Amino acid sequence: MCGFVGYLSSSVTDAQVIKTMSDVIAHRGPDDCGYYDNGYAHFGFRRLSIIDVQEGAQPIYNATNDIVIIFNGEIYNYKELRSELIEEGYTFKTHTDTEVILHGYEAWGEEGVLSKLRGMFAFTIWDDNEKKLFGARDHFGIKPFYYTQIGDDFVFGSEIKSFLPYPTFKKEVNPQALKNYLVFQYNPLGETFFKGVHKLRPGHYFIFKNNKLTIKQYFKIELDYKDEGFEQTVANIDKEVEDSIRYHKRSDVEVGAFLSGGVDSSYVVAKAHVDKTFSVGFENKGFDETMYARELSKDLNIDNFTKMITPDEFFEGVQKVQYYSDEPHANLSAVPLYFLARMAREQVKVVLSGEGADELFAGYNDYEMPWLNRAYRVLPFWLRNWLYKKTKDLPHFHGKTIITKFGEKLEDSYIGLAKIMSDDEANDIVTSQYKNPVKASDLTRKYYDDVKDMDEVSKRVYLDMNMWIVEDILLKADKMTMANSLELRVPLLDKEMWNLARRIPPKYKVHNTTTKYAFREAARRALPEAWSKRRKVGFLVPFIKYIEQDKYYNIVKSMFNEPFVGRFFDVDKINALLDDHYHGVKNNGRKVYTIYTFLVWYSIYFVHNTVENSVQNAGVSHE
Repeated sequence: MCGFVGYLSSSVTDAQVIKTMSDVIAHRGPDDCGYYDNGYAHFGFRRLSIIDVQEGAQPIYNATNDIVIIFNGEIYNYKELRSELIEEGYTFKTHTDTEVILHGYEAWGEEGVLSKLRGMFAFTIWDDNEKKLFGARDHFGIKPFYYTQIGDDFVFGSEIKSFLPYPTFKKEVNPQALKNYLVFQYNPLGETFFKGVHKLRPGHYFIFKNNKLTIKQYFKIELDYKDEGFEQTVANIDKEVEDSIRYHKRSDVEVGAFLSGGVDSSYVVAKAHVDKTFSVGFENKGFDETMYARELSKDLNIDNFTKMITPDEFFEGVQKVQYYSDEPHANLSAVPLYFLARMAREQVKVVLSGEGADELFAGYNDYEMPWLNRAYRVLPFWLRNWLYKKTKDLPHFHGKTIITKFGEKLEDSYIGLAKIMSDDEANDIVTSQYKNPVKASDLTRKYYDDVKDMDEVSKRVYLDMNMWIVEDILLKADKMTMANSLELRVPLLDKEMWNLARRIPPKYKVHNTTTKYAFREAARRALPEAWSKRRKVGFLVPFIKYIEQDKYYNIVKSMFNEPFVGRFFDVDKINALLDDHYHGVKNNGRKVYTIYTFLVWYSIYFVHNTVENSVQNAGVSHE
């Protein structure tokens, strides 16, 4: 919907500062801008008009103008909450969900209002009566929220890049982030790649008062199974999907939908009855599923818009992804998502998408249990572990994947859907300043401890809900769509959807080789059978093929040998990874991409100083 930035400071008082910071994130809200400044609290807001297009400008004030809010997101039950607040005597100047949060805070307090919200949100409220700042992030982390403290100043916003023009912000790389990023393909830490800048966790809120920051949790992911039988479970899913989509379609502008060849987005499209769908693919053979999207759209009498991405566009897109993501991000699918959002924005302002179903209903291929895997797991763990230790350093051979997968405890081996390198491999290629003794299992342990007595499917779901979906899936979804001034809504990742999914027993989520078992059965009621049965694929991206070609190999090779690279990496070792891939010795594609994307990010923010240069070129003074 929008983007915001703000700070609390008695010393940084130039009105131009907050305007400059706000302009950096104009892509999040090109329709309007607004500001608040009381000499200490400074707010900047960029608006993408979705609800109450004419009268919904922010910031919004209460009746006495002593409480003010800036808000990014959508509250899908705002009409019901608005009626409740009117009954309690509150009057409204707008028809926005923003004003509902504001009066909800007045009526119910911090935790009271958060308990009632259904939607995606990040917001801040300045309460001049109590001289405090209250901010919150939604239950699952659909919308981002960053903050930093600089002396007595507190700076916050939707994107880190908006902090860079702040006069006393010191831009430094967080040395703890790189090694972990090489393992996970995203930064799993609470502190970002910009030293001193932190992410507010999903389901958390904060109070900043008297120069003191207090953070509290208002929502926790919890699994609490209740067996209602398979048929009733399927019926419950179908009903909840339909209900959630009805809420998520609330909009004063047209809503379209992303559509891939998978069951999740197809189910959403079939239920939502949108008029337009959007799909992308690649020209390389085997990397295009747009034919499925076109076929389903035709069956449903929906217009489908499709784009094929060229190799040159892909490498252009890598630059865009690293700029808009704020931190290095190595999920290959972020690039096609950027182009998908750019195409969709030509037609609509809002799209629905299928994110969340794989986490809520156990849809990833790693969750399945083929018969050979089940048979191998009959062996005692000590034997499987012994075989793993004996073979883990050997070249790949037939059967090694199973030995590796089941030779360690889940808590030691599963870190989410992308494990790019081992801890040792990552430490081996970085320079001494960036080596890190913290293991991936150290970062996942706090989540595994919460579910230590549960089954493996539950453990995977719990970890992915707390890490993978937050730091990877939802981050790229927000950043790539908002980069194109497009709002993305995720009806399958909703508070009420979670209340249903968290009670569904694992046996209804994974059945032998079938993932999302009950969910697929529910989808079959709305889709042709082939769609409900289609195996999870995800965005297919041919980067590993591109860097086997001279042109694109040389693009990456050039970046690997930039003068600054030796600060972070053993240059000979990363070049060996690239060359071995190019010559067909070993598939190092994902490792190469993860290194490459970090270097692209660093060159944008620290070598070329993209944000600072754009501000300087605009003639902005921070004096």
